[in-house]
Amino acid sequence: MEDLLRILSDLHPDVDFEMEDRLVDDMILDSFDIVSLITEISDQFDVTITAKDIIPENFNSAQALYDLIQRLEDE
Repeated sequence: MEDLLRILSDLHPDVDFEMEDRLVDDMILDSFDIVSLITEISDQFDVTITAKDIIPENFNSAQALYDLIQRLEDE
């Protein structure tokens, strides 16, 4: 989780990613941020995020993203 929080903080240092749970819904993360996140997460965690995974529910919070990473690592 620490690596993910670092990636998120690099994008938006002013956001408390441990508390925020509406990153997409509140437009904190935009489409460019999502693309950047997918690239960083793929490189850092050696997982592949596919088009079916790119839904707001998977990107609305750090915990949701971490859960996605965990699922992808288990596949």
